[in-house]
Amino acid sequence: MATKGEEWVAQYVAAWKSNDPEQIGALFTDDAVYLTSPDSDARRGREAIVAGWLEDLDEPGTWTFDWKVIHEDDGFAVVQGRTEYPAERDYINLWIVRLADDGRATEFTEWYMPRPHEG
Repeated sequence: MATKGEEWVAQYVAAWKSNDPEQIGALFTDDAVYLTSPDSDARRGREAIVAGWLEDLDEPGTWTFDWKVIHEDDGFAVVQGRTEYPAERDYINLWIVRLADDGRATEFTEWYMPRPHEG
């Protein structure tokens, strides 16, 4: 049985593939905070998160993402991943996700580190 963190990441990846505003919005609470890097300006609230996502979206089929939850405890999940954009770049990812009781994220922070591209 999947954990809340695993379910959330699976839904995030599905929204990433679809870029569907409703699917994206369903991931976050009304007052969620989303940071694309620890020192970036936060996107505050579901509407701002969806708008920012759609401004910076990745086209379907241009990337792959392999991931695992490396730690989860009481609404707090740490996710390690690797994003590969075969045409141009690769990243190692670390996500910190705080989840509400209903499984939606209240806070998301991403760290991404470029890796040698093997395209």
